[in-house]
Amino acid sequence: MSVKIGNIDLGEFPLLLAPMEDVSDPPFRALCKKHGADMMYSEFISSEGLIRDAKKSLQKLDIYDYERPIGIQIFGGNMESMIEATKIVEAANPDVIDINYGCPVKKVVCKGAGSGILQDIPRMVALTKAVVDATNKPVTVKTRLGWDDDTQFVVDVAEQLQDVGIQGISIHGRTRKQMYKGEANWDLIRETKQNPRLTIPVFGNGDIDSGAKAKKYRDEYGVDGIMIGRAAIGYPWIFNEVKHYFKTGEVLAEPTIAERVEAAKFHLFESVRWKGDILGIIEMRRHYTNYFRGLPDIKSYRMQLVTCPTETEVIQILDEILKAYT
Repeated sequence: MSVKIGNIDLGEFPLLLAPMEDVSDPPFRALCKKHGADMMYSEFISSEGLIRDAKKSLQKLDIYDYERPIGIQIFGGNMESMIEATKIVEAANPDVIDINYGCPVKKVVCKGAGSGILQDIPRMVALTKAVVDATNKPVTVKTRLGWDDDTQFVVDVAEQLQDVGIQGISIHGRTRKQMYKGEANWDLIRETKQNPRLTIPVFGNGDIDSGAKAKKYRDEYGVDGIMIGRAAIGYPWIFNEVKHYFKTGEVLAEPTIAERVEAAKFHLFESVRWKGDILGIIEMRRHYTNYFRGLPDIKSYRMQLVTCPTETEVIQILDEILKAYT
């Protein structure tokens, strides 16, 4: 049976690319779409930045038809700002508007945004209702189990958010206090999904890094789909690897050096095209380690990749890597 957010059909068991700051921009999303992601979300966007016309926030509204279905994620602690930002986002015409209630970073949390709002559930519900009422787009939420071990109220919270109109929820199996430490706990994600009052799709998030683990968690926790974040960084093949394992029970061979180099080049081309020569090259530098992780004696090449000032020079180094490791 197909999973739907509103009228958006995501297929039988969708794999979602998580919204990740400084990662899930259009160049990276293009790669993940190419390699099997069923739905993707933008980087999170500050509501305050949008209403101030901040250039970086506005650029994050860029979406392309080949990405669809695509969600734009916003965050903020001020209701009026979130309402205004919702209207700005709606004008960019995403398929879905998502609210970030999961970011654990201090500078976000201290403003009552991201996972900071998990300390005030009535406000979280009221803010969500305000966003839902401000748009005709389906609204989804990404959140955590709770603020800390003593406030893991996600089962009840999901029900309350459904009652004010959200049409899907993604749950990261950690509290804010945990940040990204320890193992994600999916027990409450399962309990949320099993709540007989809940009819919206529930997507599980946290620690999925292989087809075998994705299948185990799908079968054990009964979620409607899986959201993948950190495992996709520098490894967009994870989506097709999971799908292949679901279909065959077999592990796909790891990408070859040629495939890694091709992906890095594609990512670079798209980054420069979207961000320009200087910023596109600089912001790609954080990705090279991930594309070539595990290769012996790669450090010297990596140092060159993160210091090359031009696209032509980066391509030359990538070609050298291809030649050296094949």
